[in-house]
Amino acid sequence: MRPIYAELQSSLDALSATGNLRTLPHAAQEGRYLYAEGQRMLNLSSNDYLGLAADTALREDFLRHVPPHDLVFSSGSSRLLTGNHPVFDELEAALARLYGTESALLFNSGYDANTGITAALSDPGTLVLADKLVHASLIDGIRLGRGTWKRFRHNDLDDLERLLKQEAHRYKRILLVVESIYSMDGDMAPLEGLVALRRQYPHALLYVDEAHAFGIRGPQGLGLCEEKGILADIDLLIGTLGKAAGSAGAFVICRRVMRDYLVNHVRPFIFTTALPPVVAAWTLCVLRRLPAMSARRLRLQTIARRVHEALGRLSIPDKSATHIIPLPVGDSAEAVRRAHEMQRQGFYVRAIRPPTVPLGTSRLRLSLRADLSDDELDALLASLGSLFHPDAARISATDS
Repeated sequence: MRPIYAELQSSLDALSATGNLRTLPHAAQEGRYLYAEGQRMLNLSSNDYLGLAADTALREDFLRHVPPHDLVFSSGSSRLLTGNHPVFDELEAALARLYGTESALLFNSGYDANTGITAALSDPGTLVLADKLVHASLIDGIRLGRGTWKRFRHNDLDDLERLLKQEAHRYKRILLVVESIYSMDGDMAPLEGLVALRRQYPHALLYVDEAHAFGIRGPQGLGLCEEKGILADIDLLIGTLGKAAGSAGAFVICRRVMRDYLVNHVRPFIFTTALPPVVAAWTLCVLRRLPAMSARRLRLQTIARRVHEALGRLSIPDKSATHIIPLPVGDSAEAVRRAHEMQRQGFYVRAIRPPTVPLGTSRLRLSLRADLSDDELDALLASLGSLFHPDAARISATDS
């Protein structure tokens, strides 16, 4: 073996020895279930929080009514060349109306949006202050920018205020970067406090990634910012379409001048072939129905509440306040073992390990979904009880 490949193999061996080697799983999906290694499992690792991607009736209705001119499976180029299909404009206009703002801009993915926007807005006169636990896409974008950046302690407004008082006067622009719901811990940003700080600094922009809240929170499913009544105070609101919306892509809600600036400066937007128009048409189909999906959102909240209550009875540490629930383990190999045991019992749960989370904080993560039945929920809670507290009495959702 050539030395370079031996070095790569050595790196892989080191990951394997610590229980952190990743491989691509093979699984066939069927609604809220998937099949892997000959076993049928309830999928609790998907971001299909409302069950829309698994909703065959909704899909069939879309295919019956989609206009032929939108049933296009490739844009062929970027939107700045020949790929700006009319359905993109239609989708952006619908998003802007829902949010009551001037404009929206569609991206191919949340990763493209976060890396591209943060880099484009971060010039040498910019200070970026990001929560310690923001997503890797945001960190990558901030690193690609040319500004100065610092990270404040997770959800710590006092630490952020200290940095603002210390540094803000040195820069022409401040970019405050947070998520509304954090994907690894399931906790929520102190959005009202962030808005209050943003108002104290006229040159500050508040950037909120609502990837795990869009579709789920708020009266119309527009996210946690809608729920808190602060949409008008958010300068850049990012929504992901590949999670609760059951589609693909992402968007930013912003002022018209901001949209025009991003179209001219965001490299992943400029240099990427646009999404297939049929994907945008499907997203538009879902978006038009989203405000009326309050029953699904309420069902998801009810399921999450029952799981949180059961974890409390089992004395399992629980920092989450949402539908994303991490189950702390610590050791990576042990997390993998417990994930395999959950899968053996019929629940597709994955171990979350470094570098996604810090060393020593490996965990299982439940991504709850609105289409779980009561019987499935009972079985899940019983499985958690047997895995984390083998001697505990059987816990079921009906005990709530």
